[in-house]
Amino acid sequence: MTLEKARELIAVQADMGGGYNRNGAKLILAEVQREHGQEAVDRLIREFDLEKLFGFKPGSSFH
Repeated sequence: MTLEKARELIAVQADMGGGYNRNGAKLILAEVQREHGQEAVDRLIREFDLEKLFGFKPGSSFH
């Protein structure tokens, strides 16, 4: 998955909020972590303020 596609998908999850969307975002971040590494995950967490929205902190591992 490209980082641009990940951004698009995370934006949808962030806009909706909620438990199911939290799980969706977690799956997207897991794929980003596998393909692009922790730094890319941390950037997305900060970019979409996922710590506030879903409780995902920079440095968290998604496997």
